[in-house]
Amino acid sequence: MTSPAPMGRRERKKAATRQAIADAALRLFLERGYDEVGIREIADAADVSTTTLFKHFRVKEALVFDEEADQGERLLAAVREREEGQSIPAALREHALTLRMAGGGGAEGDADFAAFAGLVAGTPALRDYAQNMWLRHTAELARVIAEESGLAADDSACTALAHFALGAPRVAVGQENPREAVTRAFDLLEHGWSALARGEA
Repeated sequence: MTSPAPMGRRERKKAATRQAIADAALRLFLERGYDEVGIREIADAADVSTTTLFKHFRVKEALVFDEEADQGERLLAAVREREEGQSIPAALREHALTLRMAGGGGAEGDADFAAFAGLVAGTPALRDYAQNMWLRHTAELARVIAEESGLAADDSACTALAHFALGAPRVAVGQENPREAVTRAFDLLEHGWSALARGEA
């Protein structure tokens, strides 16, 4: 597989600016609440103009999901490039739990995941945006699942798995242990309800 060409100076600067804006926004949102923070305040915190901010993020909600543009590609890669012997549901679960928003694992990662999940859960605009952001990948993900499974492109089971996998992270909303909630949701997709009910999952 060919490695991507290294970014030039201009691309690195744009990426750094985007990251600074996203980091400033998330910090302020977590400190004070999404609805209490204005765009100008975020721009000031990131030391950019509001015009620059909107060049990187079209709407306020996108500031919370700063890697949205890459998520579709990463999602499909999680299935296509999974380890040998790893199931598709397991690969999707791993992808869901290792997103930037889910933290880096361990106690600190769990705290980050819980803080982010709490922010999204408590903000209707973010809940809707997140759900729509993920579900629009359903058809593409279903197609890749079908390809990887040797099934027909329009197989309804592939569409169902894609839909449920993309919706699964939402079960973390309001849960004391969001990571465990997401893991259990994917256990259900992996093993089926009957196995889960029997305690075999």
